[in-house]
Amino acid sequence: MANESTRTAIVTGSSRGIGAAVARRLAKDGFSVVVNYTGNAAEAESVVGDIKQGGGNALSIQADVSDPAAMRRMFDQAATVSGGVDVLVNNAGIMQLAKISDADDGFFDRHIAINLKGVFNGMREAAKRLRSGGRIISFSSSVVGLYQPTYGVYAATKGGVEAMTHVLANELRGRNITVNAVAPGAGAALGTTGVTPALAGVALSRSLRHVQGQTRRIRGRRPQLSRLLRSVLCR
Repeated sequence: MANESTRTAIVTGSSRGIGAAVARRLAKDGFSVVVNYTGNAAEAESVVGDIKQGGGNALSIQADVSDPAAMRRMFDQAATVSGGVDVLVNNAGIMQLAKISDADDGFFDRHIAINLKGVFNGMREAAKRLRSGGRIISFSSSVVGLYQPTYGVYAATKGGVEAMTHVLANELRGRNITVNAVAPGAGAALGTTGVTPALAGVALSRSLRHVQGQTRRIRGRRPQLSRLLRSVLCR
């Protein structure tokens, strides 16, 4: 897939949707990309095919992000084929809505396992393994702090992601590895023209090497995303 001189990015949950768009964008900007998926190999291979057709490098790896052993194996495999890992984008997640009074234990546990523990598993491995100059970027959500009915469990997991982002950023000071989060709103979450260039900028730009522990809450529409995110992350 690559060699030690190639920058490598793992994008969790990137077989479709915004994760796939992020993977394609990072590949376009020079990264070898690990397209992570849980169950649909065909969709992941389609993303890999698109990247390779455009002249990029990519590899699909199946891993359940909620399983710490699977996360370790994914990092092992990525490092074996590319020499190391430089960027982790924690994108994998679920959003199911229910009133707190109606949510059963299974509903709660699924969100915690994927949205929170999955990000924790990724952060833990990345903190140990990323090469100097690395980036850890996690998706939160602009619903954090809005306290909307039926979003309680989902928002709680994303609030946890933001807390871990800030703490890990402090823990990694001096390591030349940055840790930040992106929180798109409803008008942006399905877009690909704004979020992905912004993420690519976070991953690629040398000017961002001192930016730590920031969460950008983006409630604007897609054309505004890149500008708004850069206005925070490039300060």
